[in-house]
Amino acid sequence: MPKRSPPSEFFNDQLDRIRAASQLGAVADLACGRGRHTLAAAEAGIPVIGIDRNRSFLAELHEAAQPALAFETLLADLENPAEIPLRSDCCGAVLVFRYLHRPLIPAILRVLAPGGLLVYETFTNDQRALESGPRNPDHLLESTELPELFSELEILDHWEGLTHGTECAQVARISARARPAE
Repeated sequence: MPKRSPPSEFFNDQLDRIRAASQLGAVADLACGRGRHTLAAAEAGIPVIGIDRNRSFLAELHEAAQPALAFETLLADLENPAEIPLRSDCCGAVLVFRYLHRPLIPAILRVLAPGGLLVYETFTNDQRALESGPRNPDHLLESTELPELFSELEILDHWEGLTHGTECAQVARISARARPAE
């Protein structure tokens, strides 16, 4: 089994907000892959659902987890159709890391509970200048595109640039809050 990558520094920076938002409902980690953020949330005592279309990645996630760790996984293709198989307004937070499928944005907004939190980090077009990572423009953000895609949310944090750490990447990051119920 491959060694699990540590969670994004942005995830760690947003952990208190994610924990607070989990009081509104479960946290959904979209396109969770092998579950680095699903497991990090579960290890922090946050109820989390890791969603991915790769059955073997979800199996690896369960194998990597400590026996007492509580989390759920859901096998689902988020792209065909562009939908999240969860009921509306059920997620206290939605996490998206290194994944972009623009047609999924309405579904992300649909599952966020009133006052819920979105934590999103993915590659920008500047990633093409680096040796690794996606090259397809469908999977890369334009400058300032991420906050524009979620303009109906209250943007709490927004940053774009080169990350340093275990692997360098050109990313955009936002944390944003859904409007509270009236």
